[in-house]
Amino acid sequence: MKKLETSKAPAAVGPYSQGIQTGNLFYLSGQLGLNPETGKLVEGGVQAQAKQAFENIKHVLASEGLTLDNVVKVLVLLADIQDFAAVNDVYATQFNEPYPARSAFAVAALPLGGLIEIEVIAERGE
Repeated sequence: MKKLETSKAPAAVGPYSQGIQTGNLFYLSGQLGLNPETGKLVEGGVQAQAKQAFENIKHVLASEGLTLDNVVKVLVLLADIQDFAAVNDVYATQFNEPYPARSAFAVAALPLGGLIEIEVIAERGE
């Protein structure tokens, strides 16, 4: 296993890694809409936080020469399921066909009062 780490994405807020590589698979920890410079959630609601979460994901992937095109699975956690359509609008701008598999769930609460958390699994092609 290899730890993934970049200063361009927020540092872990607990005892976990930004991501782990095992073989050709990259498991990224969930990303909140945190500004990596301030460590605070971005303002502007769930869409702004979703965009920032994707930016953070892109930076972790880029640390290993990967992009969102390498993502095979996405997990979206929402503080409010009513935000699903607004998040879907942002999500649709991030990926190209074939779209990765995805799950989305509403949860009771997210760390730091976040509105959304996004986790991905990526694969490096042969």
